[in-house]
Amino acid sequence: MGSDWIECLDKRPTDRTGHDLDLIFSKLKGIKAFESFHPMLLQQLCYYGYYESIDKGVTLFRLGDVGSNWYVCLSGSVDVVLPTENGKVENLVCTLGSGTAFGESILYDTPRNATIITSEPCEILRVEQKDFKILWAKNREYMQGVLTSLSKLTLNIDPKRRMSEFDPSLLPNKLNARLNDPSRNPALPIVPFPSIRIANSAYVLKSCILTTAPQMIRDRKYHLQTHEACLVGSEMVDWLIHLSPVVHSRSLAVGMWQALLEEATIEHVNREHCFKDKYLFYRFTIKDKNIYETRNSFDKKSWEDQLQETIVLLSQIAPDASLRMILRKPPEERTVNDLDNIYEELIHVKALSHLSSLVKRELASVLLFEAHPYQNTTIFNQGDEGESWYIILKGSVDVSIQGKGIVSTLHEGDDFGKLSLVNKSPRSATIITKENNCHFLRVDKDDFNRILKDVEANTVRLKEHNKDVLILEKIPFNTKNEVDGPSQACYKYSVTIGAPEKILEHLLETRILSKDDDTNDTFVEDFLLTHIVFLPVVKLCPMLISYFKIMDNSKNFNFDACMSNKRRVVAFVKEWCGIAKDAFYEDYIITQFLQELLNSLRIDSRIHSCLKEEVKVVESIVESDPYSDSKENKKVKFLWRKGSRDVAEKLRKPIRPLDETIFKVYCADHTYTTLKVSMDTPASKIIALAAEKLSLKNDNGLALCEVRSNGEKTLFKENDVSITSSLSINGRLFLSPTEHLDALTILIEQEGPIKGTWQLLEMYGSKELAYVLTLHDWELFNAVHPYELIYQVFGRHKFNKITANLDLFMRRFNEVQFWVCSELCLCSNLGKRVTLLRKFIKLALHCKEYQNLNSFFAIIMGLSNVAVSRLSLTWEKLPNKFKKMFSDFEQAMDPSRNHRRYRFLVEQLQPPIIPFMPLLLKDMTFTHEGNKTFFNGLVNFEKMRLISNTIRTMRKCRSAQLEIPIPQNMKYFQEIKEYITSLRVIDNQRTLTQLSLILEPRRA
Repeated sequence: MGSDWIECLDKRPTDRTGHDLDLIFSKLKGIKAFESFHPMLLQQLCYYGYYESIDKGVTLFRLGDVGSNWYVCLSGSVDVVLPTENGKVENLVCTLGSGTAFGESILYDTPRNATIITSEPCEILRVEQKDFKILWAKNREYMQGVLTSLSKLTLNIDPKRRMSEFDPSLLPNKLNARLNDPSRNPALPIVPFPSIRIANSAYVLKSCILTTAPQMIRDRKYHLQTHEACLVGSEMVDWLIHLSPVVHSRSLAVGMWQALLEEATIEHVNREHCFKDKYLFYRFTIKDKNIYETRNSFDKKSWEDQLQETIVLLSQIAPDASLRMILRKPPEERTVNDLDNIYEELIHVKALSHLSSLVKRELASVLLFEAHPYQNTTIFNQGDEGESWYIILKGSVDVSIQGKGIVSTLHEGDDFGKLSLVNKSPRSATIITKENNCHFLRVDKDDFNRILKDVEANTVRLKEHNKDVLILEKIPFNTKNEVDGPSQACYKYSVTIGAPEKILEHLLETRILSKDDDTNDTFVEDFLLTHIVFLPVVKLCPMLISYFKIMDNSKNFNFDACMSNKRRVVAFVKEWCGIAKDAFYEDYIITQFLQELLNSLRIDSRIHSCLKEEVKVVESIVESDPYSDSKENKKVKFLWRKGSRDVAEKLRKPIRPLDETIFKVYCADHTYTTLKVSMDTPASKIIALAAEKLSLKNDNGLALCEVRSNGEKTLFKENDVSITSSLSINGRLFLSPTEHLDALTILIEQEGPIKGTWQLLEMYGSKELAYVLTLHDWELFNAVHPYELIYQVFGRHKFNKITANLDLFMRRFNEVQFWVCSELCLCSNLGKRVTLLRKFIKLALHCKEYQNLNSFFAIIMGLSNVAVSRLSLTWEKLPNKFKKMFSDFEQAMDPSRNHRRYRFLVEQLQPPIIPFMPLLLKDMTFTHEGNKTFFNGLVNFEKMRLISNTIRTMRKCRSAQLEIPIPQNMKYFQEIKEYITSLRVIDNQRTLTQLSLILEPRRA
């Protein structure tokens, strides 16, 4: 083998460059013995392996040694030998040739199972123990097919020794410590005593099993051992699935049982396994002498009520229990699916928001779980050596400094302990748990340092004039195998940071018209969904034209390269049109660009007939422009009623910048003028027009502001657009001198209705209301362009773009929420109010069935409003069935763990879905505020990927048309539609609370 390859392997892994790794990989994949090695594993060996040339007769290790290396034979062969009983003669077990790998006993620090001696000169690839554990953690499923287990080879030679290898008492203390550590062994509970609700849940499930399927709990024999009163894991899963439709999958059922195991209410009979959907034995640990005696007289109604409550509770906490079960596994035992689940969780952790996807995936393979059941537990002391970095998964901790006491409190999503690892300095504070049952994610020092080095080693930097212009993460992936052929390995370069023009160039050359069929590659979509942030169309279009013509006048003209460039631009524009849709055609710069591109293509096609298809593609795009008429004909009147409060009934098309709106602008004395302007009119122009019509002197001392129904005032900046759509429900526009803003008062009409509509609501069925409500919400949601989320989060004034459609959809959420409050607080009759409360809970249920989660959450938040929740007499008269239903709905709104329960709910649904839009905006805001957009003038494209992930969620929700059946015997469709689209509400919390106090005064 070439000396250049050996020289690369002689370097320390952290010193190997990308070129070195390429060279090593090209050599390894050329060795026939390595055809069975997965390309991902081969890539890792390039980084961690060391080269050794060994003479014949050299002993690599002996039987009983505690090893420190794993070996792969590159060439030559080695003998596997075992001593005889007297130890004087060695028996040859077998000979291992090129391509074999051995020495995996270092994984658990167990003694070597045989002696290995080279039978001829050999070339060996050696991997050190710490690196082998990393290899195993990342590539376990790939390595199992290539390992040569010495313990299996020696089984027939000495079966007694083989049997003793798995005696836990013979394993090193380090492994025994792990087996007895609840934080690292998912078979053990993480709390010493169960909580009341989990203990009750276990009691209910055990009672129900004894009542409906008593044969499940019985004594069982296995391997000559009897286990009393136990159940089989797979049977427990089957029972739960058949018990309730809430348990929709076996994985959910496993998580529910694991939640009980975590709190010591069930256990594996030998405490060796977490809960698994297998033929393993588990038993309940709760004690109740009378449970067997009373099972025949068990109250069926009470049993059903308690069972349903228990199922809902466990189904809600199951995802967290499943995640903890994965995190408590040793890293080397985690599967690919396990790592994906951890990665999905890390995406939403605040402390990790600034890290790249590659780093998060690396962390997923090494993160450890740590739990502390009691408060006032010290995690580490000030002055200690830094050994780990911590992220708070649940609970909170106090940060204490000597001489100062507690200086701050850290909560879920925060991290601590990283500074001492980075600076290699002692701990600068003491960390103490603030509450019981705190959970942490932990990264130990060796893993922390390795990940930092790995990321740099897998980073490719493209420079111009000695400055970085594009930074990519180099990720290996394998293409589809040919029939009976070896798998092919390739590199995929994922952009992390770069100059806008270089990102575009890289995209055109590596993704557009690429033969790579990687469906998981979202680079093109990420770019097109977010380019408005870093590469606006005024710059993007000239770059595309330049790329299109770059080879036309080149001295070294290359026909194929020239045609490829032109085809790439056309293919890019086609993708752009498909993703941007209306925003693509609304922009006049893009319209001009399309015309220039089409003209150039027509000229080129006369010379090069191979471009005729591209001409047709661009012509088709131009002809599909829905706004191709003159600007005057593009204007669509969009009337606003009741002082720009409600949108016209028939909302079919999205609001566009040139659409006109009619609204009123008031003065302090409540006189007003009516204006008609386009939606993209800035506040400065509205001020000028209104001042002129109201005969007010405009000497830059006038301000345009919104006065809300509670008297709060919001000033508009001069460059603000979408003024009318951004008003609150009952907000009104006022024009006033800046010094007189305090004199502005609300209009009478802003106070909202004084009488409820419970008589109408009595006529309308809950399902009929939900049906019409969902149709209207779908129209509003479908009108929102993905770019509007970016305009809203990054600041629409930066783009000079409107967000009218998003504003309307967000305002609809508040409107429904306050509608629920208003109707209940305006209903003076207690009996009618209870009926109304039932109707709203049923309405929420039907909205959830229709997958209208936006209105579902709006209704539940309206019912949770303090003005409604304090009506104790009303809630007391509500039937228990509805109380239970509302309680379950409230659980779905639980904001803990970054709204995990809501996210889990959405994962189970198929489009079409009307999502909880405030959470989508929160996710994007979290991404924006937690990550810089630019680093030294280069675009942080990792941030763009995170933003496009949020937009992709929105696009997925409406990837199918809304088709819901009309409720049977539906009456009053038109009346309900008129009612739903013109809700009149009170949006002043103070007024709602006063009305609530009138209905039910405070008790003495």
